[in-house]
Amino acid sequence: MTRKILLAAAMLAGTAPAALAEWQPERPMTMVIGFAAGGSTDIQGRVLARVLEEHFGQPVNVVNQPGGGGAVALTRFLNAAPDGHTFMFGVQLGLTFSPIVTQTEYDIDDFRYAGTLVGGQFGVVARGDAPYQTFEELIAHGQQNPMTYAQQLPMDEAIMRRIAEAEGIDLAIVPTGGGGGMAPLLLGGEVDFAFSGGTHAQYTPTGEMTVLAFLTRERSPFYPDVPTLEELGYPYAMDDFRSFFLPGDSPDHIVAAFEDAARFATQAPRFVEVTVENTLHPIVFMDAEETEATIREIRAANEALMAD
Repeated sequence: MTRKILLAAAMLAGTAPAALAEWQPERPMTMVIGFAAGGSTDIQGRVLARVLEEHFGQPVNVVNQPGGGGAVALTRFLNAAPDGHTFMFGVQLGLTFSPIVTQTEYDIDDFRYAGTLVGGQFGVVARGDAPYQTFEELIAHGQQNPMTYAQQLPMDEAIMRRIAEAEGIDLAIVPTGGGGGMAPLLLGGEVDFAFSGGTHAQYTPTGEMTVLAFLTRERSPFYPDVPTLEELGYPYAMDDFRSFFLPGDSPDHIVAAFEDAARFATQAPRFVEVTVENTLHPIVFMDAEETEATIREIRAANEALMAD
């Protein structure tokens, strides 16, 4: 794959916006986000909505439909009209993992994929004053004390359950609807550690949260000293990207229009700024074809992982 990864220094200078595709919306648009307000996907999405208003020339309303790591929103999205006026911005895990471990009403072939904008930064986090400040210390603590974990996605829960079982940890799972729900639970001491899809970026600079490990295959460029689970000896990884999803019957010219919109947004300084500097995610542009290929590739890798 030839993903185009762009960080702030390169992008804030800006480039000329791409030409609009043939299709343009005729009325206000709705962008569905499959996570609760306040998390990193929502923070990025609300700025993205303003950028898309500039690009498409129509208002873009944001609707949050949290649950199941995006699965609830995807299920509802099955009934959206394929006219481009309702679209999703969100993580791919609702497609690459949820159908493997739970029964869903949808699958990959039910949607079209119109471009990718953001790379993932999935991590395991703890409070900054917790008695464990590394993942190894967390494991040692958990082997002596029952622990509670705030999950957001079916896959992060499955991984943590497997690690807890292997390490002899008594682990209770607390579900959340996204980073906006996770943060008060963790900071308020109601859970011991948590999954973060990027919300930690708001709290690590102040010392309120510590990232113990990343679930991605590579270390985060924003936290280069924090290891991945694979580096720590656990055979688990969660690669993911934030993309545009469209209803499955959407015609090619609408897909092309959203691919242009994704390209435009990844060159828009305010979207780059909120993504890179605020939520500490890399800008990653992939066109529609590569986005779909990536989703299918990650899905196959996850199926192999869960079959072991």
